[in-house]
Amino acid sequence: MAHAELVFTGGPVFTADTVRSRASAVAVRGGRIVAVGHDLGDLVGPKTEVVDLTGRMLVPGFQDAHVHPVWGGLDLLRCDLSESHGQDATLATIRAYAAAHPDREWILGGGWSMADYPGGTPRADALDVVVSDRPAFLMNRDGHGAWVNSRTLELAGIDAKTPDPSDGRIERDADGRPSGTLHEGAMALVKRLLPTDTPETMLAAVLEGQRYLHERGVTAWQDAAVGDYGDAGNPGPAYVAAAEQGLLTARVVGALWFERGRGVEQIPELIEKRELWRAGRFHARSVKIMQDGVPENFTASMLEPYRDAHGHHDLGDGIPFFPREVLLEAVPALDAAGFQVHFHAIGDRAVRYCLDAVEEAIRRNGRGDNRHHIAHLQVVHPDDVPRFRALGVAANMQSLWAALEPQMIELTLPFLGEQRAAWQYPFGDLLRSGAVLAAGSDWSVSTPNPLAAIHVAVNRLSAPGQEEGAFEVFLPEQRIDLATSLTAYTAGSAWVNHLDAETGTIEEGKLADLVVLDRDPFAGAPEEIGTTRVVQTFVEGERVFAAGDA
Repeated sequence: MAHAELVFTGGPVFTADTVRSRASAVAVRGGRIVAVGHDLGDLVGPKTEVVDLTGRMLVPGFQDAHVHPVWGGLDLLRCDLSESHGQDATLATIRAYAAAHPDREWILGGGWSMADYPGGTPRADALDVVVSDRPAFLMNRDGHGAWVNSRTLELAGIDAKTPDPSDGRIERDADGRPSGTLHEGAMALVKRLLPTDTPETMLAAVLEGQRYLHERGVTAWQDAAVGDYGDAGNPGPAYVAAAEQGLLTARVVGALWFERGRGVEQIPELIEKRELWRAGRFHARSVKIMQDGVPENFTASMLEPYRDAHGHHDLGDGIPFFPREVLLEAVPALDAAGFQVHFHAIGDRAVRYCLDAVEEAIRRNGRGDNRHHIAHLQVVHPDDVPRFRALGVAANMQSLWAALEPQMIELTLPFLGEQRAAWQYPFGDLLRSGAVLAAGSDWSVSTPNPLAAIHVAVNRLSAPGQEEGAFEVFLPEQRIDLATSLTAYTAGSAWVNHLDAETGTIEEGKLADLVVLDRDPFAGAPEEIGTTRVVQTFVEGERVFAAGDA
């Protein structure tokens, strides 16, 4: 028998296979797993690299089913506000970045938290104090709004007379003057003025995002917006360039951006891009439909209006970015063209409209294997929970958000009301209904650390090192167990990405995309899951990350 090139031994192996079998040794040859068991000493030869797990756990490579690595990479290369907490610290970071980059025409970046500002809306006059000599455009963490200074508003011609776009809102003072925050489609009023990122910058962003994800054990992902959105260029060509140059070590599915204000007439363009943007480990074979916004700025699409602080229903019911009739035409057409549809749906009306569209696709086309999925699922009406299983739609969880952190407490719960607040992130109900569970992070919206998200899925409490103040369990009946959450982040996301035949589980014959954790999280208390770290990451048996203590 030929010797293995790489053998892991001496620790528990979470296989994520159908019976979740356990092992303590895995052998790799030619980039594939050739044996899974307990005593694989016969496969160790003089040239075999042996990784002694010393009780640490080996798991399949994590797969992020909804992430924006190029945006995250750009943020790391620009003015990164993700580690700045509170307005004073955030402004200090912006001031320092502006001083260090006097040659930058624009101050670009992002990562500020809505919870740090009254009403979730920072002001232009505060930003003017640290940047007044040039325009600034800084996306918030969730990508649904931007903070701009007065110079930006002036350049874009945004004033009290500027109407709100149909898919967004300009935050205003009582006299109608813009106050400095642009929600959703209102960002496009400035985007047309932003400098274009060079191909070299976009390639650097791909590689920076890839590095960051590999450090957290992510070996494959679905980029949830391959198109022009926000303050970044289209990542499609950069992925192709990385793949063609042999620099793309991750497996990436691109979700092509479905443009607002258009319908089925754009499908031929998407088919052309699907064929054009295919190289190495990258293939743009999904389509992203962003159906609504977020509840914090009242743009998540709800079946009933939001409540104000006095319980009155006068804040509207959100913005459906695509009318229901457009969805009912577009989704069946995309399905017939062989596309997977990757929906963003946060409000209960948005979720229902997306499920209705898949139901119409099945009625017209029959059942196929495109594996449509809905991401975020913040508010799901109980009547719609069983429809995921019935329609074969995967529930794409961003479970890190399912906790009582400041943004939830201050900017969401007061405006949903008690009944709808109890319908949030119903992962337990979806599991019990038989739905397929996948998982993702939405980075750069929030950390891409799978262990932090898994911690919240299991505990419904914020992970250690994340938002402070979340000490009360959030809807405990919606907790899911550790094995289920790990499987969603590996085999579940692999299924969504159509990578399940080759990855997602640790089984003989599959590609050796593997991750070494610093412990066995099953052996500790559930509240310690979030302190688990990734110490080594492998893609096809090649080490792409090793921590200093690996």
